Amino acid sequence: MKHPVPDTDRVAASRAAVEARRARAELKQRVRDGELSPVTVLELSKKPDTPAATLRITDFLLLMPAIGAVKMPGILETLDISERKRLGGLGIRQRTRLEAFVRQRLGLDEATTVPPLTVLAGPTAVGKGTVAAYIREHYPEVSLSVSATTRAPRPGEIDGVHYFFVTDEEFDRMLAESEFLEWATVHNAYRYGTPRTPVLEASAQGQLVLLEIDLQGARQVSVAMPDARLVFLAPPTWDELVRRLIGRGTESAEEQERRLTTAKGELAAAEEFDETIVNDEVALAAERLVAIMRGEKPEA
Repeated sequence: MKHPVPDTDRVAASRAAVEARRARAELKQRVRDGELSPVTVLELSKKPDTPAATLRITDFLLLMPAIGAVKMPGILETLDISERKRLGGLGIRQRTRLEAFVRQRLGLDEATTVPPLTVLAGPTAVGKGTVAAYIREHYPEVSLSVSATTRAPRPGEIDGVHYFFVTDEEFDRMLAESEFLEWATVHNAYRYGTPRTPVLEASAQGQLVLLEIDLQGARQVSVAMPDARLVFLAPPTWDELVRRLIGRGTESAEEQERRLTTAKGELAAAEEFDETIVNDEVALAAERLVAIMRGEKPEA
């Protein structure tokens, strides 16, 4: 004998269904408005229980240029995908065929392939943030990812520009909702994370995307996105690294000691990276990094 479904469960299910439809409608409108590309939607659909993952293949195809109800059956037959499928439920071969179809339809051939992400990492106080700030000011074609962090702003840092400064509770929420491409606890103190969606959107639009993150985060990105280019920023000497850390005066003596201990292990990880740049002068280090991002051979 079947037990009746409680009214409270029905109400909750109804509300969830309404919210899911609203989220899908908002997603489709963003594609129509040009805020999101179909390529980005496909990438986002790999994450379960998202509006992109629950979008029907028919609704997705109707967002593509010059595709209507008349052409739909033939396209689905060619792709060997049922009209009842949702993007999150596609098999590997189905997704591969669909991605190839979308890229061809949008004219994204091999010559215009989205450039890989570039990850800049290195030991504490090596000057990652300084090099990234120089690139932000002098190389407008580069899109810098803005990380979220639970630490307090340092003098001169602006929320939303240098970091998103969030509470531990907000960071927990973002973690629970899988909003990070990578995240880590750094120096046994504060948490840092890279919001996933802005990175995917900028990359899908063909922008040169730079992630300035710590070593733990770089390792996570290399697993999640094997095509990412990893660049290690090294100090000229160990003594110079110590001088920079102490000279900036933003940490207590205890934290300085902790960071220097961490830095010794981080320096040994340089061999894990595709390229190494010595930060002997900020402008030159930035120039070398952007040259690598463009696919050029940097000067020695």
